[in-house]
Amino acid sequence: MKLIRFGAEGAEKPGVITASGKKVDVSAFGQDYNEEFFGGDGIERLAAWLKDNEASCPEISDDVRLGAPLKRPSKIVCVGLNYAKHAAETGAAVPTEPVLFFKSTSALIGPNDDVVIPRNSEKTDWEVELAIVIGKKASYVELEDAEDHIAGYVLHNDISERAFQLERGTQWCKGKGNDTFAPIGPFIATKDEIKDPNNLELWLELNGKRIQHSNTNDFIFNVQEVVSYISQFMTLLPGDVISTGTPAGVGLGFNPPVYLKPGDVMELGIEGLGTSRQVAKAYTKA
Repeated sequence: MKLIRFGAEGAEKPGVITASGKKVDVSAFGQDYNEEFFGGDGIERLAAWLKDNEASCPEISDDVRLGAPLKRPSKIVCVGLNYAKHAAETGAAVPTEPVLFFKSTSALIGPNDDVVIPRNSEKTDWEVELAIVIGKKASYVELEDAEDHIAGYVLHNDISERAFQLERGTQWCKGKGNDTFAPIGPFIATKDEIKDPNNLELWLELNGKRIQHSNTNDFIFNVQEVVSYISQFMTLLPGDVISTGTPAGVGLGFNPPVYLKPGDVMELGIEGLGTSRQVAKAYTKA
């Protein structure tokens, strides 16, 4: 199943992309894609409901905005330097344990919404990433049980301001949590749709030029390992998002570095998880 949310910002409704590729409104199911949905067997209940009700679900036009495909979660946990070639391009040592940081949930936007370059930013960067959506409360999860706690997967652009991240003290969250810095979607693919999350092609183009192109088989720590590892340090709640890191090709890794400027267009995708597109805009005071 492919889960979407659609409509104006702040007023999104739940939807589904059917097996035929049609987008349909499932508001009548009566539940948004939130912690209660994922933790309460919502995917299974929605699938059963659709068997009887899909034909009566209103179709969603292609010109309707897609929002983030889940309601704001309790947290977004990210894994840094999780591709061997990306660690090399940044000059960092290959981690012996996953590098973790948080991304603010207020950074969440839809897959095709604009990304705002923050005030005083000169080093805003891009990062195509595979993100995991948690489906069952996870605490001290053993590696062999990790998949039982996954609801599905989603495309994420982990936008990063490198000066805020690396030059303003030791907390990466300064450069990760700005408004609009977490475009996700277009949809959450339930885990049955993704045969092997540790072997997916992913890519990002900047202004039509492909600059990131890799495969999750370059992970240092794979999907199951990061779920199990993170659960040793915090409880993961249903609907929480884990972003698993980015491959080589970020702006920081170029010589000289290349960063976003107003008008730049990022287009990105992951095998089985669709594509998204964001235009970079300059910050303006509201």
